[in-house]
Amino acid sequence: MTEKFIKNEQLNFIKKQIAIIREGTKKNVPPNILAAAIDLANLKIKELFPNASLEQQKRLDLSKLKTDKEYELYIQELSNHLLPFPRITEQQLKKMFPKHKKLKLPDLSSIDHSQLTYLSWNDLRSNKKFIIYELDGKMIGIECEFTPTSKKNLCSFCNCFGEVSYFSTVTKAKKANHPDYYRAIGNLICADSKECNKKITSTEYVEAFLKDSQCI
Repeated sequence: MTEKFIKNEQLNFIKKQIAIIREGTKKNVPPNILAAAIDLANLKIKELFPNASLEQQKRLDLSKLKTDKEYELYIQELSNHLLPFPRITEQQLKKMFPKHKKLKLPDLSSIDHSQLTYLSWNDLRSNKKFIIYELDGKMIGIECEFTPTSKKNLCSFCNCFGEVSYFSTVTKAKKANHPDYYRAIGNLICADSKECNKKITSTEYVEAFLKDSQCI
């Protein structure tokens, strides 16, 4: 059985490092600078997996790769070790949002769970965006108001430039002197969550946002 130990955002990060190296190769940068870029990329990848076994470290090592074909085979090999997003049923989704009796659900059977960092879908009828994420070993879900925009901007989740939507959620902040205080949290994120999942390389902001929204 193939060992699964790489998350979607980690593979995206590795792809990004390889893209930087390949771009340097195309621009014919001096060999010493290219070698330094490869060493740096390898170091960053190792830092992503502080608890990697010797076998995993060997699989992740890209220091000996030279050609575009070798980089492509390297990515294909690592793709076999992707940890899929936890399977979730329609019933579980409904329990996360009990206030929505007619909750519009995504077609779970059509989703590639191996390429998900978070699960999200839009309900255009109610202008709601729903986000599901595994936080500290527990599946959580939040709903947000969303407004499509006609401009491109940086996505708060994947930090890439593209078509975004503005979405906001209201949280009951922990303020002892103001028990009824509510605060709105707004962000711009990719309008297409599938594309966002292809580009996201870190979950730091996603988790901070969810913890803030959930008052964890």
